[in-house]
Amino acid sequence: MSDIAHQLEWISRLVAFDTTSSKSNFALIEDVEVYFHGLGVETFRVENDEGTKSNLYAVVGPKVEGGVVLSGHTDVVPVTGQDWKSDPWTVIERDGKLYGRGVADMKSFSAIGLSLVPQMVAAGLKRPVIFALSYDEELGCLGAPRMIAEIAGKVPAPSAVIVGEPTSMKVIDGHKGIGSFRVTVTGYTTHSSQTDRGVSAVEAAARLITKLADMRAARAARADPSSPFDPPYSTMTVNVVNGGTQLNIMAGEATFDWDMRVVPGDSREDIIEEFTDYAKGVEAEMRAKAPGCRVEIVQMTNAPFLAPSPDNPAADLAKAITGHNSTDVVSYAAEAGQFQEAGFSVVICGPGSIDQAHQPDEFITLDQVREGTIFMRKLIDRLSA
Repeated sequence: MSDIAHQLEWISRLVAFDTTSSKSNFALIEDVEVYFHGLGVETFRVENDEGTKSNLYAVVGPKVEGGVVLSGHTDVVPVTGQDWKSDPWTVIERDGKLYGRGVADMKSFSAIGLSLVPQMVAAGLKRPVIFALSYDEELGCLGAPRMIAEIAGKVPAPSAVIVGEPTSMKVIDGHKGIGSFRVTVTGYTTHSSQTDRGVSAVEAAARLITKLADMRAARAARADPSSPFDPPYSTMTVNVVNGGTQLNIMAGEATFDWDMRVVPGDSREDIIEEFTDYAKGVEAEMRAKAPGCRVEIVQMTNAPFLAPSPDNPAADLAKAITGHNSTDVVSYAAEAGQFQEAGFSVVICGPGSIDQAHQPDEFITLDQVREGTIFMRKLIDRLSA
């Protein structure tokens, strides 16, 4: 374990910060800033509108074109309600595994990179390593876009972006896009015996939910069996529903949240339009009975897919370093699509398994930490040549 002792120290250091998305990440950002400044590396914050969270990017090495961005999110999902066998904010090692919230998703990738900054500085890099640490990825990739825009405008053009989501160090060049929505249905309240006068918001919401299930089924029926995605079609799902006050009262309000996972080549806009048009029809029927009824749809998140491409320098770089001859795709969303949309060449490749993401007793194996460290050292060698 001594060969990765410094990496393990940094993993423990980052995990110790409770950066659950509902909280500020400033303490972690400030700690990383102090570290960079002590090594003579300039850092740049890109904060949210409220001034409560921040992205951070830093250029290690010369400010020239051809560098590589190491992208990682600082936030983690909650541990509330999960049965952990140890303190999730204190990394412990058992049987060749490190346990702690974020060890897989995805603080180990950033920790490995940060642990090697002294080597980067000493190596005399010919092309820079650009660290890009974001906030609120777990809430729908909300924080990264403004940092990506600033990097695009102020940093000499990188040749590749490596997003270190856990892929077991496999090379991933495609992921689905994501959009999430909150639908609020306002009905007309009467006694439940007076159904001719009232309008149940719950029943209307049920029709809308069924529509989303039908949309998913229709796409499944016409899915391309050669698609590398699993499942090989865009999905829509509802997992949070609230409504009504009492059994014998026609429900005056109902809300539900739904999300879509969009395969490259499918249209986010078409999905939204199909659902919105149906919702307008439901609303019109409700208003014909009670004019105050309505259906409101608010989009909460919208992150684009990462489209695989045969011409992807970032994927070529990752394959050359890992020794893999092929790429794969994943069905989860990540910030990679946002980098691609901004014109960057992007790949996802990081230590740990996505199977551990968001789980109680989340872990990463020491072997994966070693693989991630070897990858990062080989990258430093390439950028120094």
